Amino acid sequence: MKITQRVKRILDGYESDCPGTKANLARILMQGKLGGTGKLVILPVDQGFEHGPARSFAPNPDAYDPHYHFKLAIDAGLSAYAAPLGMIEAGADTFAGQIPTILKVNSSNSLARDKEGPSQALTGSVQEAVRLGCSAIGFTIYPGSDNAFEMMGQIREMTEEAKAYGLAVVVWSYPRGGDLTKKGETAVDICAYAAHMAALLGAHIIKVKPPTEHLELEAAKKSYEANKIAIGTLAERIEHVVKSCFNGRRIVVFSGGEAKDLDGLYNEIRGLRDGGANGSIIGRNTFQRPREDALAMLNTIIDIYKGKA
Repeated sequence: MKITQRVKRILDGYESDCPGTKANLARILMQGKLGGTGKLVILPVDQGFEHGPARSFAPNPDAYDPHYHFKLAIDAGLSAYAAPLGMIEAGADTFAGQIPTILKVNSSNSLARDKEGPSQALTGSVQEAVRLGCSAIGFTIYPGSDNAFEMMGQIREMTEEAKAYGLAVVVWSYPRGGDLTKKGETAVDICAYAAHMAALLGAHIIKVKPPTEHLELEAAKKSYEANKIAIGTLAERIEHVVKSCFNGRRIVVFSGGEAKDLDGLYNEIRGLRDGGANGSIIGRNTFQRPREDALAMLNTIIDIYKGKA
């Protein structure tokens, strides 16, 4: 595998990491149809934990099978596949070495009641990621939650261990809980803050939701206005979030969110691309569609990131 200059520049931003970690990042960045471009499209399938099997897979029953997702990610030419322990274990041998995998090591579920202090259970470990041949671990934090500090402490410890074993670290940083309003969860000031927290916690790849124009915090609103930070378009908001991650020295990808029509999804992807995002992690919008439709959709998304659509 010959690393492109674009990927080498990205890896140069991780000055403290060992060759093992950089090699695993390179595997992700060089995989698939976007390999070498510095752009990523990752398939995440942790929604069974988050939403339940019927809500996640009944729209496309083939998706109940873990092998379906491995095959989909490979055949679509994606950069990596992320899933909880059981899903990875169910295809680890059959698909070993065919696509970089990310072990999601914590998970929530829709049965939990604590809305002010949402949290996630530890459902995987660094050693399990090593055993399964994963390139990275994935971990969710909820900035704003009354339990956010505990989650940050957990990922700090796991990040130290992962880096010692030469694994990369992907942090889903999803603000919720506490005094945040529903609109505030995707407000541009909150998304940028959440992404910056993930960078400060040592994440190699940071995942946040596409931000809206809403400003949640009054103190932040004053700063945005005084400093004339442009947030009027999605591309401008994405650029601001990327800048908040060490001025673009960290890989920043954005979620696909709830299922939406193709035109809406493609326009959003164009906004991400134009704002300098490194790519997308798209789950339900992918695997809830029939396989051929999903492959066509992913091919168009890849073409958008290549500047061809």
